[in-house]
Amino acid sequence: MEEQVKTEKPQRVERRERRQRRSPRRERAKPEFDQKIIAIRRVTRVVSGGRRFSFAVSIVAGNRKGMVGVGQGKANDTPIAIEKAFRDARKNMIKVNATPNMSIPHDLEAKYAASVVKIMPAPGKGILAGSSVRVVLELAGLKDVGAKLLSRSKNSTNNAYVAIKALKQLEHTKIRHAVS
Repeated sequence: MEEQVKTEKPQRVERRERRQRRSPRRERAKPEFDQKIIAIRRVTRVVSGGRRFSFAVSIVAGNRKGMVGVGQGKANDTPIAIEKAFRDARKNMIKVNATPNMSIPHDLEAKYAASVVKIMPAPGKGILAGSSVRVVLELAGLKDVGAKLLSRSKNSTNNAYVAIKALKQLEHTKIRHAVS
């Protein structure tokens, strides 16, 4: 009896070692853009047989180096809706014209639907913003920026779109670099 127990343990160890040799841990390639979900909704439509459910997703995507975009996707299950929203965000990406220290050169104000935002430089204070505007500023890679939602809109998707619209105003701003 004792001999059988002794022979079983080494076999288990061998199996474990074989399994580890077979599938080495592969390093996952870091994606080009980071993404953050700002809204997921379950949408219902009534059909003759009852109710049909689908999911609507809003995403902010950015590379933290000056590129950011907002996208929306809708599908019958959440992962597909997220993928569609990410594709839409990549398609609607903008390049933020930032100062060398990744801030903004002057105050910006924009309105989209019922959302109104004011974005201003805040030297030495980090990102001072709330809700989805903060997510847009973080994924754009901006630092030392303050934002205030002047509207009472709680629609996080529109708040993200208004932040993008405000940052888009920097496209025509010429930024002078300090000569040393």
